[in-house]
Amino acid sequence: MDTTLRKVLAAVGEPLVDVVESPKGLDVPVTGLTIVDPDDEPDQYAGQLVLVIGARGRDAVAAVRTVARGRAAAVAVKAGDAVDELRAAASAARVPLLVVRPDVRWERLESLARDVLDSGGDPAEDGPGELFSLAQTVALLTHGIVSIEDTASRVLAYSRSDSDAAQVDELRRLSILGWQGPPDYLRMLREWGVFDRLRTGEEVVHVDEHADLGVRRRLAVGIHAGQRQLGTIWVQEGATPFAERAADVLLGAARVAAGHLIRRRSRETPGARWSRELVTGLLDGRTDPGLVAGVFGLAERTTALVVAFAVRDRGSLPAGDPATHELSLAELTDVVSVHAATYRRAALTASDGARVYAVLPDAPGDRPDPALLAMCSEVAAMTLRRAGVRVQAGIGSAVAGLAGVATSRREADRVLDAMPDGPGDPTVAAFSDLRAEVLLNQTLALLETSPDLRDPAVTLLAAYDREHGSDLVGSVLAWLDAMGDVRVAAERLTVHPNTLRYRVRRAVAVGGLRLDEPRARLMHHLQLLAAVRADGMRADLFDRTRVDAHRRPPE
Repeated sequence: MDTTLRKVLAAVGEPLVDVVESPKGLDVPVTGLTIVDPDDEPDQYAGQLVLVIGARGRDAVAAVRTVARGRAAAVAVKAGDAVDELRAAASAARVPLLVVRPDVRWERLESLARDVLDSGGDPAEDGPGELFSLAQTVALLTHGIVSIEDTASRVLAYSRSDSDAAQVDELRRLSILGWQGPPDYLRMLREWGVFDRLRTGEEVVHVDEHADLGVRRRLAVGIHAGQRQLGTIWVQEGATPFAERAADVLLGAARVAAGHLIRRRSRETPGARWSRELVTGLLDGRTDPGLVAGVFGLAERTTALVVAFAVRDRGSLPAGDPATHELSLAELTDVVSVHAATYRRAALTASDGARVYAVLPDAPGDRPDPALLAMCSEVAAMTLRRAGVRVQAGIGSAVAGLAGVATSRREADRVLDAMPDGPGDPTVAAFSDLRAEVLLNQTLALLETSPDLRDPAVTLLAAYDREHGSDLVGSVLAWLDAMGDVRVAAERLTVHPNTLRYRVRRAVAVGGLRLDEPRARLMHHLQLLAAVRADGMRADLFDRTRVDAHRRPPE
């Protein structure tokens, strides 16, 4: 599958190359990579990213013109002091020009670029794009500067930010450029047993700062598949201290990274797209649970539950603030995947529509445990701090076996649908907390969509309110919600009790309500709630009646 120059640069980019000329923009297709020496015979380079490695500066101008005539997608050179001449040549030939920084090894750039091209640049496929995205997420959650390396200490992906530049230490800079880190420091890491600890266990290792070597404080964790180490995640401290839960985040990230690295190593193992389709199929009941269990190494009969996360429209920032739109569904998926893997090693994460789902094996039985509630709250808190975007989580019931995951997912969705989403409302709720509200919502939805179930008395009352601009529906509903306590209902409506008494009597006369009969009163109550939802009449009143039911009691 083809990718574009933009996608290659999104992964490789700074600090390895700079784009100095792009006459056709950055969305030109790139189908492969070719290494060219100026002494080579001219050839066809259609769709290729060409690395000119045998000449630099003015000596590379002729090569730029040659590969452009061969229809190259882009050309990369080391410019020396001839940037202007090379830019002019590229502009005239209408070929994008990438200037490679002088201390970058060509083999380093080639390796990263080939990895991106081999993955097709498709974010749905496992490849460097997935690892770069994970590195960026870990940097956000830890407040650090991240690199992901294989077991040979080759950097596979790293976080990038303009604000990082002044904080990057010598070890990170040299590692990304493809050069070996400071020998004295690497020797000390071996003597301290850091590499041994990363190789043999799932442990977050703390490495102190060494100013004399130009090396800042670090956290590191090994990436493992069973007893086999696949790589390491390093987090360098930047301008701000590490986040309080940085070690927990790093542990979860290592578990997520393991899946990416395994799929990169073996074409027989499902890619990310198939894996995602398996998880979404499990969530909606389309995929055989036994297949999912076999692919992901789970016990088919394990208890499991689903947590659904949704981005709400209202945030803590003023309406229209660009930050409220910063958090994309993909970014939320990354945050959820890291935190879910921290809570349960074998957690499965996928997005479906506008929601992100975490399937958590070995789930607690009756009620969510404190660690699960804390995980969900941390996801919500992180997205609110970072982007001013409210995220809420609905927790479904635990089910006995993967075959019940679709049921837990439906419950999690219903919890989200029942949760009020205004500022100050809870960010996390479980099905066991909101069972009555969930069932009420389903009942009201049934009444709204079934004309033969509608109460003619309530229909008359709603029509009267619309015609006369009155509020008989809201008044009777408040009276019913207060179980007939006029003073409580009047206070909620901010009217005099006598005014409310008059409105209730008037409603009985207009619609023929039978408020003195228990069964009729129950049906009127349900039908009035349905009318409020359907017509938007006094919806604020309906919302307020739901808020108290959603607030979790003190532990």
